[in-house]
Amino acid sequence: MRAFAAVLVTVLTAGITAVSEEARKPPEKLVFKAKPGDVVFDHAKHIKAAKNDCKVCHDRFWPQSAKAPLNFKAGLHKPAEAKHTSCGFCHHPGGGSFESKGNCNRCHHKGTGKT
Repeated sequence: MRAFAAVLVTVLTAGITAVSEEARKPPEKLVFKAKPGDVVFDHAKHIKAAKNDCKVCHDRFWPQSAKAPLNFKAGLHKPAEAKHTSCGFCHHPGGGSFESKGNCNRCHHKGTGKT
């Protein structure tokens, strides 16, 4: 009976751990609604660029939530780039990635269903 209980505890622990790890797995892509076209955020690509260091962005700029606002709306691109906040932390002239000016279609997708 004790052996059965030990096996049961081991199986339950492994199952709970697997479910817990799956719940923490970040989404590969996020879509944020925007008038100039939905912003398709390739989370997997950004994780790779950050060398799997979630602290580069979380919770520094956003909580770890797919529903967190981008705070990068119309008229905020330049201020965010200048202050290196929100997406502008990397996406600014001379930054770690492309700046928003002239690159609208790299983030915004109109009616293409592109994700």
